[in-house]
Amino acid sequence: MRLGDPSLINWLAPENCALPDFIIGGAMKSGSSTLHRILSQHPKAYLPKGELHFFDIDNILQHSDFNFYDTRNYQWTSQRISHDPQKMWEWYSAHFSGNAGSVIGEDSTTYLASKIAAKRIAAQKKPIKLIFLLRHPTLRAYSHYYHLLRTGRAVHSFEDTLVYNPSSILQRSMYLEQLEWYFDHIPRDRIKIIVFENFIDQTKAVVKEICEFLGLDFEKLPRNALEIHSNKAIVPRNIKLQILKNRFFRSKVKNKYGVKLPNPFELSADQSRFHRVVDKLVEIINPHLAHGLPKMEVSTRKFLDYFFYDHLHKIDDLTGEEILSYWFDNLESRRFSESVANSIK
Repeated sequence: MRLGDPSLINWLAPENCALPDFIIGGAMKSGSSTLHRILSQHPKAYLPKGELHFFDIDNILQHSDFNFYDTRNYQWTSQRISHDPQKMWEWYSAHFSGNAGSVIGEDSTTYLASKIAAKRIAAQKKPIKLIFLLRHPTLRAYSHYYHLLRTGRAVHSFEDTLVYNPSSILQRSMYLEQLEWYFDHIPRDRIKIIVFENFIDQTKAVVKEICEFLGLDFEKLPRNALEIHSNKAIVPRNIKLQILKNRFFRSKVKNKYGVKLPNPFELSADQSRFHRVVDKLVEIINPHLAHGLPKMEVSTRKFLDYFFYDHLHKIDDLTGEEILSYWFDNLESRRFSESVANSIK
């Protein structure tokens, strides 16, 4: 972070502004919600409900739905801190006030993928700690696709999305460059990397390690807190029907986060009624069910595993953690064997 960086104007918290002690910054679909709920059970920890997305609220690449275009007046409404810095900081601070004596945190799963969030968090005088959960990048992307599908934003199959709009599901698995942004701006002793698969397999040990990182007494955490699991996979009964619905009857995206702004993009009464009827009919015909995701095509899994291995092969050196072995055990030797077999044909 450079002193006098013009991009950080308005992004230094006022002296009287309450800030979190720690942030669970992603990655999306990697257990952040589960960790949020577990830590919320601790009597000396406080996390507000929901994700705040404050430090990258104006990042259109991560939050396209935080901006609104009025098709009648050809005007945009966006959430930029420069419009009213005091109001924005008061909104953020209000989520943490009244919790003196607690270790305060927040959960915003887009921060890891937001370079601007790294700079803005680093700019604060308070030494905010960061926790990043990293999941097998292929499986995280696959889960992300189904999140987009059920929320009305995926309009192709998983494979076709990889062809037509790959960044929509792959970008948040590009952990190496994202972690580099944070290590460039924030001391490493303030960053905790958690491998999702280890978090699931060794929940007690990992949560104890996180409590020590945050200065929380692990023994005061209720034992049943470790049994919490959030965001179980919810999948439409008929995936092709959901894709058609998303393609031709896009649901209106609501402004759920940030400072409450007037939304000029309002559907007429007739249009709004029509969309509600369509959504209700589709819910009846094609309900969303809580069960495991469909099995990924073998060739697609291999294709993505090779792609991500090539991108992430230096992540262990960067973090000082053994991460690749959780995800790509023997992948390199398997690829070598395949290349030899192909050369013999």
